[in-house]
Amino acid sequence: MSLVAYEDSDSETETEKTEAPDASGRQTNQLSSSVSCVQHFAPGSTKSAHEMRPAGSTGRCGRSPVCEDPPGHYAPNKAPPYCQRVYSGHAAISVAYKNYQQASSSSTNSGNGISQKRTHKDSTTTLPGIRPYIPKRLRQENSSNPEKEESDQRGSSDCDVKLSGSGEQALRKISELIKPYLGSKYKVTEVPKSLIFYMSKHSGPVNEIQWCPVREQSHMLLSASMDKTVKVWDAVDTGCCLKTYSCHSCAVRAARWSSCGRRILSGGFDSMLHLTDVETGKQIFSSKTEFRISALKFHPTESNVFICGGFSPEVKAWDLRTSKVLRVYKAAVQQTLDILFLPEGREFLTSTDAVSRDSADRTIVAWDFQSAAKISNQIFHERYTCPSLTLHPKESVFVAQTNGNYMALFSAQRPYRINKKKRYEGHKVEGFAVGCEFSPDGTLLVTGSSDGKVFFYNYHTSRIIRTLSAHKEACVSAIFHPVLPSLLATCDWAGEIKIWQ
Repeated sequence: MSLVAYEDSDSETETEKTEAPDASGRQTNQLSSSVSCVQHFAPGSTKSAHEMRPAGSTGRCGRSPVCEDPPGHYAPNKAPPYCQRVYSGHAAISVAYKNYQQASSSSTNSGNGISQKRTHKDSTTTLPGIRPYIPKRLRQENSSNPEKEESDQRGSSDCDVKLSGSGEQALRKISELIKPYLGSKYKVTEVPKSLIFYMSKHSGPVNEIQWCPVREQSHMLLSASMDKTVKVWDAVDTGCCLKTYSCHSCAVRAARWSSCGRRILSGGFDSMLHLTDVETGKQIFSSKTEFRISALKFHPTESNVFICGGFSPEVKAWDLRTSKVLRVYKAAVQQTLDILFLPEGREFLTSTDAVSRDSADRTIVAWDFQSAAKISNQIFHERYTCPSLTLHPKESVFVAQTNGNYMALFSAQRPYRINKKKRYEGHKVEGFAVGCEFSPDGTLLVTGSSDGKVFFYNYHTSRIIRTLSAHKEACVSAIFHPVLPSLLATCDWAGEIKIWQ
């Protein structure tokens, strides 16, 4: 848009006096002076009036331009700002404009194919609603990376990070208790009995906890809560909260460590996905989904790929390198409760809430990761949903937690047959998303319970070894430490996290 000031009464008189019969000889000088009075913004150019005005000349306009911002202020990815100038009168404006019209018309008709196009003229007053001109090339570059700009903005403004006094040092340290076990194999797991740490800084129920997968940094424990926050704890040495990330506007249902241990992927009921840097709190990746998120899992071999599911019949695979959806897995269900990758990551399982009157033929669905084809939905035929799935660390089997107050054992090979001889029962689920997990050596199977207890089962005999009265509210997760033997973390529906040994 061009803004031009006209003054009919004075401009015609001044223009007639300025034009001389010998205009052809001075037309070149008038062109240079008039161009210096008008600022040009050609597509793909960032030159200002300072570069177009000859040095040491003030032009025929009888004024000297004064620019508040130096030329170095113009950034290549920003629109050039308005350049404020001081004008001596309306006559000088009309003279420059008329001379510029004559020069542009003569250059257009000269036949060399080069025409100077005036697209913008400065004004002493900035009109409301007028935005500076942005070249087409810059508009295309800015529009090509909207997700990156959005994630950068969220990383600097939306994500509130609270750091304890010694948080930065604790994130990088290697615990003295873990060092002796780094070079040796995992020993036999024993049932923990004594309480070490009691951590209760969450103001809402804790949905999920996970130890850091990097062995040297496995003193850190990740927790996701209904209080809209994600916390990182030093659960081995001090039991203190190291950092709190407030990136979500609703409850955080799922959170996972990346394989490198430097990033955290989280999803919640605000339908947002966030990949957050652990040390800086900056959001590396952010995206809005079409549904509330309830399950997240990283691919076991491709560290930049993850799968998310929630209150939708679709499960999506994302690539963090491109910030785009790789594949969509469609099933006629209403909600995805949990996701489990099978060994090597070629296939994965989803547990859903699809329960019919007589059977649950779609409760557990097996998928081919590459082709997004459904391998089988005839895995579990009983009328119970499965809130969580877990894989055995050494054998090709997996366990499904059911709302029938028992855990079922399945083969991880096709056709994923159920083991009817083993059933781990005695605890209570009662509609809670109670998790279950094997010990690192595969000898014990641990699960929470809706009555606040923790049950330890012998994997081979499926018998209860011990029961631990851990919480007053429903215990929704219990996980063993990957390095330290017999170290257990539990969380409950009251927002409490406890460490046992």
